Amino acid sequence: MKVQTLDDLAKLADYSLVETLSSDPYAKKDGKDHWPREVFSGHYVPVNPTPIENPTYITHSKQFFEELGFDDALAKSEDFMKMFSGDSSQLPKPLKNEGWATGYALSIYGTEYYEQCPFGTGNGYGDGRAVSILEAVINGKRWEMQLKGGGRTPYCRGADGRAVLRSSIREFLAQEHMHALGVPTSRSLTLYTSKTEKVRRPWFRDGSYSRDPEVMIEEDVAITTRVAPSFLRVGQVELFGRRARKKEHQEAMQELEMIVLHVIEREYKEEIKQDLSLGEKVVRLADLFADRLSSLVADWIRVGYCQGNFNSDNTSVGGFTLDYGPFGFMDNFDPRYQPWTGGGIHFSFLNQPTAAARNFMMFIAALKPLVNSNEEQLERLEEIQEQFPRVMQGKMFQMWALKLGLEKFDAELFNELVSLMVETSVDYTIFFRELSKIPEDVSALKKSFYGYVDYNEKLLGRWKEWFERWRTLVGTTTEESREQLSKKMKGVNPKYTLREWFLVPAYQAAERGDYTLIHELQEVMNDPYAELSKEIEEKYYRLKPDELFRVAGISHVSCSS
Repeated sequence: MKVQTLDDLAKLADYSLVETLSSDPYAKKDGKDHWPREVFSGHYVPVNPTPIENPTYITHSKQFFEELGFDDALAKSEDFMKMFSGDSSQLPKPLKNEGWATGYALSIYGTEYYEQCPFGTGNGYGDGRAVSILEAVINGKRWEMQLKGGGRTPYCRGADGRAVLRSSIREFLAQEHMHALGVPTSRSLTLYTSKTEKVRRPWFRDGSYSRDPEVMIEEDVAITTRVAPSFLRVGQVELFGRRARKKEHQEAMQELEMIVLHVIEREYKEEIKQDLSLGEKVVRLADLFADRLSSLVADWIRVGYCQGNFNSDNTSVGGFTLDYGPFGFMDNFDPRYQPWTGGGIHFSFLNQPTAAARNFMMFIAALKPLVNSNEEQLERLEEIQEQFPRVMQGKMFQMWALKLGLEKFDAELFNELVSLMVETSVDYTIFFRELSKIPEDVSALKKSFYGYVDYNEKLLGRWKEWFERWRTLVGTTTEESREQLSKKMKGVNPKYTLREWFLVPAYQAAERGDYTLIHELQEVMNDPYAELSKEIEEKYYRLKPDELFRVAGISHVSCSS
């Protein structure tokens, strides 16, 4: 079925979350629930999105529209634009006028937090500016559509519920880029802005090296629609796990069971048999999620991506990338790379596997109340948790071997490479892409070096030794075997990644109403493994200019706004 009108889309609506889970009993019946308050129970709060003023089309994902069977003209049609810029007042049935927001708990690196909730209880923390507006089954697959910047909800903590154009462009482009990279992710549908509605945000002065915002600036608001099989998070399951553990109310255990069964239905339906007992389902869920989460983090590191704020509330239980806030793609290789000034070493690039283990630990803790009466199942959950670091390590070894074109991981070769890359200051993406060409000698890799090594004989000698050992291990003795390995490695090591210094000119131009660079980045970053034109290569396959290093808003960001 080709979706050409909003009426066509309405026929596909299927609201599983709001029809099978429990609503906050204190929610307002008219959906006008836009001020911070405690939400003590229920899985969601019905809430109307708040439309942005005079919505203006910027772009949509043509690839995703095609996958969904949406006509491209739909993105600019008046009723579709209204719905996906927050105006749900006149939707054709059975589309619902009310959206929904969900609460979740916060854990940072395995520690429970309550302070971010304005009430100090954890009952006011959740979707503060993200409003889901539709669930639909399209071509046999369920999708949830959510407006980022869709206005205040009871979880807004006093904020305005808006997203600014800058962060919306980043998220829109990043989601589709990650999909093109082969990394599991939420997707981008549309991006609309308003030229009449603005908000003030803290930001940096031009050319500043500050780690903290210095000025308040006025920015255009925007709404990007992100789409996923669900937006269920570890923090969401954790909220109900905490309530059940502490027996906060009579329905707490039942609500935990309901949300876990809903997770299974939405994300693991094909892998967990319906005739299993609840405890058996819980154990199977833990095992499957461990596999997905570890694979995801290995993929992040493969492409040079750092989540920046990898809390439990930013961890999808479906095992895909969610919430593109202070993310970044690495330029020069640094194991401690962290794009977010508030993130700390615990969420840095090569610490992401450990952070994943901490989030997984909190997920297991949330599940335990459901199996506490069964010692065997409880022990199995604990075993899965204990095994996670080994599972994660195995995925990492496999990933590094693939990036290096090896049959199996070689720790000595890898450790020496890490040392050399740090000492030389090597561009992560360019180095592995150039290595994928299976060059004859190490000089071909200098294209990726920020540091100048020709006058450092000792360092250059170490590079030559490493390279010769690598060439021996990959064992390409014929032109045919070399070409086969090169093709394989190029499918693992992208040529283009969405670096922050590509994004900044795009959103600066967008502020002036020029969306050309956004469209260009869509084309390039949605084909990141391809050999594109010489013009594109010269523009997007090069070292970061020296003058952009350490510049605020380019080398580091303070928040996603």
